Amino acid sequence: MLACTYIAFMWHEMARIGSKLVNHGLVESNFGNISVRKGENFIITRTGCFLDEITEDTVVEVPIDRNSFLDKIASSETIVHRQIYRNTDAGAIIHAHCPYSVILSLLQKDSSISPIDSEGVLFLGNVPIIRGNIGSEELAEAASRALLNHHGAIIYSHGTIAIGKDLDEAYVFTTQIEHSCKIRYFYDLARK
Repeated sequence: MLACTYIAFMWHEMARIGSKLVNHGLVESNFGNISVRKGENFIITRTGCFLDEITEDTVVEVPIDRNSFLDKIASSETIVHRQIYRNTDAGAIIHAHCPYSVILSLLQKDSSISPIDSEGVLFLGNVPIIRGNIGSEELAEAASRALLNHHGAIIYSHGTIAIGKDLDEAYVFTTQIEHSCKIRYFYDLARK
């Protein structure tokens, strides 16, 4: 009974954060994914899940230490989340398709973005830009390496991935990365 109660609580929390991501334009349609660590497992949104319509039926629990037959219905980024949980102490992960972060990743010639706003400088520092195809081993390795020393990273041409002790903290880092990228984008545009 306790396990069912925890999953019910977590999908409600995932739904709350998913709605915030959609409402603030940080994801569109059924893109992006959310997960939460649960001991030796993690709960992740299913493939094709609309983040503002998360229910008990749109999340799945899979193990951290090995692949599972449920991986085929879990998010296409399950491999990335699994590797991050294996290599970090993250309690939650959010992958969003933040538009200004994607734009800056395409424009940036360096391997990171340096925030210029005071909050970004204070809370983020340089934000790494990582590469790899969607749901690939390459992306899983790049993300888990970057998130050892950063709260978030930007996947080249794809979006952000942020970790936190819980969903709220991962959400704050997601929004902070996007805010810093937006400020940087308009600052660079104004200087041209």
